[in-house]
Amino acid sequence: MTAELTFTTTRSETAASDTDRAAILADPGFGSHFTDHMVTATWTKGEGWHTGEVRPFGPLQVSPAAAVLHYAQEVFEGMKAYRHEDGSVWTFRPDRNAARMARSCERLALPVLPEEDFIRSITALVEADEPWVPAFSTKEESLYLRPFMFASEAFLGVRPANEVTFSVIASPAGAYFPGGLKPVNLWLSTDFARAGDGGTGAAKCGGNYASSLAGQLEGIAQGCDQVVFLDSSTHTYIEELGGMNLFFVTKDGRLRTPALTGSILEGVTRASILEIAPDLGLTPEESRIEIDEWKDGVASGEITEVFACGTAAVVTPVGELRWAGGSAASTAGEGGGEVTRSIRQALLDIQYGRAADTRGWMTRLV
Repeated sequence: MTAELTFTTTRSETAASDTDRAAILADPGFGSHFTDHMVTATWTKGEGWHTGEVRPFGPLQVSPAAAVLHYAQEVFEGMKAYRHEDGSVWTFRPDRNAARMARSCERLALPVLPEEDFIRSITALVEADEPWVPAFSTKEESLYLRPFMFASEAFLGVRPANEVTFSVIASPAGAYFPGGLKPVNLWLSTDFARAGDGGTGAAKCGGNYASSLAGQLEGIAQGCDQVVFLDSSTHTYIEELGGMNLFFVTKDGRLRTPALTGSILEGVTRASILEIAPDLGLTPEESRIEIDEWKDGVASGEITEVFACGTAAVVTPVGELRWAGGSAASTAGEGGGEVTRSIRQALLDIQYGRAADTRGWMTRLV
């Protein structure tokens, strides 16, 4: 049996002052500022996981020959820590993030970090940097947590690395929609695919995001906020955005989302929405959805709302789908449709402790 990974703590001597931290928390943005500490641990073949540390945030030293730089053997996760009204700090479904990271590791031939160690690493960092968690408010602020793992062995050869580094960093995050919920416009990509059959689409690895950027630039050039990718085989079925899953609300009360095919990332927010849908009078449905069903459904009124979901934005209403030669507007109202808003609010109320956590989704960190 593998021994649990423990984390020693070395406090930063250059931690931000209360004044500087307060100034950052007043306008944190997203992914621009980082807390005073980070978590690191090492895995070596034959020894397993060891040398767990909470240490001052700073550069990681890697060899120019580090395998990750040449063969992209890496995975990551994204989650948040939320301040509740009583001052405690919680995170949302960390077991799902740990399980997804384990699946990603298996696909990328990386060692699996046990769930208990994954959650222990998150807890250790939040305990060290608890003042960085924004105060409880109605502004949807949080501390974004980024666990990641990469092949750090200095070796030029195509094989699984014999040395791997795991780390967690944290960044205070402001509201994704500071001016109120706003629909996004999407460009339909027909020249690019995010992932293919048998590939790494179901893993949360950087290569999937890198492959989405060319399509994203195409969408921006067309005046859109994000891009929709189709399956790589037939270019017929809807998959996801560059980093968000899609949902469709129908007039008969169904909540449809593309079925997981191995090339779609299984989002934690996606899974949670499917679970709470019946509470809101909706019938969840996972199935393959053709792009023409989207276009025709909006035109006929069969589809009443479309939204995307993910950790950063939680739920984002979709305003319009555009493609070469046409478009389909899909959201009622500037702030999204009624179902979209109710799902988003239900999730936020659980995450921030404003509603009872009847499913045991929240884990206390501090």
